[in-house]
Amino acid sequence: MSKIRTAFFCQNCGYESAKWNGKCPSCGQWNTFVEERVQKEIPSRHDWKTNDTSNSRIQKIINLSDITTTEEKRLLTPDNELNRVLGGGIVPGSLVLVGGEPGIGKSTLFLQSALQLKQIKTLYISGEESEQQIKMRADRIQNSNEQFYLLTETSTQTIFQEIKKLQPQLVIVDSIQTLHTPLIESAPGSVSQIRETAAELQRFAKESNIPVFLIGHITKDGSIAGPKVLEHMVDTVLQFEGDQHYAYRILRTIKNRFGSTAELGIYEMTGTGLRQVTNPSEILISQRDDLLSGVAISATMEGLRPLLVEVQALVTQSVYGTPQRTATGFDLRRLQLLLAVLEKRGGFHFGVKDVFLNIAGGLRVEDPAIDLAVLCALLSSYEDNALPNKICFAGEVGLSGEIRAVNRIEQRIVEAEKLGFEKIFISRYNKKGIDFSKFNIEVIAVGRVEEVYQQLF
Repeated sequence: MSKIRTAFFCQNCGYESAKWNGKCPSCGQWNTFVEERVQKEIPSRHDWKTNDTSNSRIQKIINLSDITTTEEKRLLTPDNELNRVLGGGIVPGSLVLVGGEPGIGKSTLFLQSALQLKQIKTLYISGEESEQQIKMRADRIQNSNEQFYLLTETSTQTIFQEIKKLQPQLVIVDSIQTLHTPLIESAPGSVSQIRETAAELQRFAKESNIPVFLIGHITKDGSIAGPKVLEHMVDTVLQFEGDQHYAYRILRTIKNRFGSTAELGIYEMTGTGLRQVTNPSEILISQRDDLLSGVAISATMEGLRPLLVEVQALVTQSVYGTPQRTATGFDLRRLQLLLAVLEKRGGFHFGVKDVFLNIAGGLRVEDPAIDLAVLCALLSSYEDNALPNKICFAGEVGLSGEIRAVNRIEQRIVEAEKLGFEKIFISRYNKKGIDFSKFNIEVIAVGRVEEVYQQLF
């Protein structure tokens, strides 16, 4: 009988050590090492393979010039938002990791997507819910599929035996933290188990050319649970995020070997599942009749998609000695920078004011083109003077008070024009090489913060 070997693993990055360490030498985190048992003798790893090896890939050295490339045929789903974030559809043999907070809708999204694939034989593996629970969710979604099969199992050995019998065309695993392999003796969810089960599924996907989706948990700080090596092993990493108090969800691409990482999909959570939002600008701008101070509309870009979002600001006299600075959906340090620009370049005394900023709709915006709208919302609340209803902004504000150019300005202008806006403020440095006469919206080019203030107030 072989001696059982133990090792210490960092729960944050997966670093392996022969002894316990207070601080991980790889990621620098403290008190993350946990002792796990590791089996010394490893049996055959390829128990998922069929007896027919004619389709298996033969590994050999090959010259790069001898490789013929063809356009990869992707599997298109009825969900256009999912197709977008994957780079144009599901790539055969790809391994996709999807993370998100508990209850955000990960299982609902992929159960719904699998039920819509009528012509694809799909195997949904659940280690967290029973067949009855998944059936109840499927009934709520109000969709059926004769090619949809369900397996509630956590052992990879049993899973691969069932895959061998069924021969599916798509595999969905919910979730990777619940799986365990007999090759490792530690508990499910441990670093070594997650790493080994993901490696088995990776070999299966690459050698069988069957796409596999892995649904994963996230930690308290918002990162995907398990070792960081898990994100390096997969081809695509998707983040499903959103505030549970809002109905809207965002599917964002973190890593994609087959497409752009600048894409995102937007959904609305309803009683019958997730609904695709084809025009998110309309839902992110509140429909109001009265003009209110402190509200400005910004033409931003989320990935390659133009969005018009509403920026809300409230500037009040500070009651306490230290003024408050609060930002929701916007970087607080960026807000302090813009306040310093207004204080220095414009002469506005924000140092004695409480400032509150909110991006409507629960979105978090990192596009620097929102700076100009934030600045105008702050000025509107400071002066208690409402901005015109049909006006929007797109520009980055520099430290010297200049309005800097932003990318994809034509797409932003087209989106504003489509939603009925009459004026858009942009940087004058964006005017080079663009014919603005083809737009029906009035384009106002400004170069300094003082120019914006003079035109608006």
